[in-house]
Amino acid sequence: MALTVIVRSGDVKSAPKVTFDAPRIVVGRGEGCDVRLPDPSVSHRHASIRQRGSEYIVVDEGSTNGTFVGPVRLSPHSPRVVRGGDMVRIGRIWLELRVEHIVPTAAANVATKEIALGLVAEALAAQGDPSAVRVFVTEGPDAGRELSLAEPGRPYALGRGQGADLVLDDADASRKHVELMRKGSQVLVRDLGSKNGALLGDSRLEAGKDVPWPRGTPLRVGANLLSYDDPVGEALAELERAADERMRDDELIDAPNASPQPAPAADEPEPEASSPLAAELAPRAASPIAKVPERAPKKASAERRGWSLTDVVVALIAITVLVVSLLGLLWLFKAT
Repeated sequence: MALTVIVRSGDVKSAPKVTFDAPRIVVGRGEGCDVRLPDPSVSHRHASIRQRGSEYIVVDEGSTNGTFVGPVRLSPHSPRVVRGGDMVRIGRIWLELRVEHIVPTAAANVATKEIALGLVAEALAAQGDPSAVRVFVTEGPDAGRELSLAEPGRPYALGRGQGADLVLDDADASRKHVELMRKGSQVLVRDLGSKNGALLGDSRLEAGKDVPWPRGTPLRVGANLLSYDDPVGEALAELERAADERMRDDELIDAPNASPQPAPAADEPEPEASSPLAAELAPRAASPIAKVPERAPKKASAERRGWSLTDVVVALIAITVLVVSLLGLLWLFKAT
């Protein structure tokens, strides 16, 4: 029997889910968790779900805000049996557990990261912040031009041709020079058989091959240098690095109502698990993420507000030292 974990802190119709067939599933905010929940109320390693014979048990791993099965808070490190349909709260986030005869999600670690990215993208959008990857020309004839990779999985062409998504005036660029695509947590770049080629860092791209574009590595297209910002990836990394946020004792998190799904007919194939990328695009009523931390802007030089007592004492000491030094010099001159 496989275990499906569904994120239910939002609109049920588009709730992302991932299915496991493993003896132990770790739930938390950290990058190494099997189910990654990017909310500051979730501890880095919050809870685990384990197989015990034909049953599943959930164990709180000493989290800051506790693990709940329905309204019951679990004691740390004390196992509790869970059944299909049970609602489990991890920090602020409700999960629904289903025990099913279905095929586990392929590459579950990739799927759960894409779910985390989708939840962060929702939170940024809810806060009115940009969430799309933004590519921009940093140097060259087209410096200052930008391109937003708003649709994951869609290829975006760069070149001199009028049909390109980012039209370049650079004479060294081909009509269709390179193609960019956001796939999961990566930005992929492909040389489209350009005349002058493209460089990723110091490496020349092979035509027709998708290559991951590491953030911070310059991409040279003709005489232009390109870079990109990934607000969602950066926010996810910041959330995972942050300390736990302790919830208030009186903070109430109502459980969503479970809506059972009809089982497929015997001769009907099991529907494929919903794509995390599709879940990333689908709107939900409310994001389970409380708030994505804002990056503090660089502060200008502090404005002088007058003299403090410490300033006065330091100034008096400096003046005293200066006076004593001058008197000593005068005494030396008189002595000679």
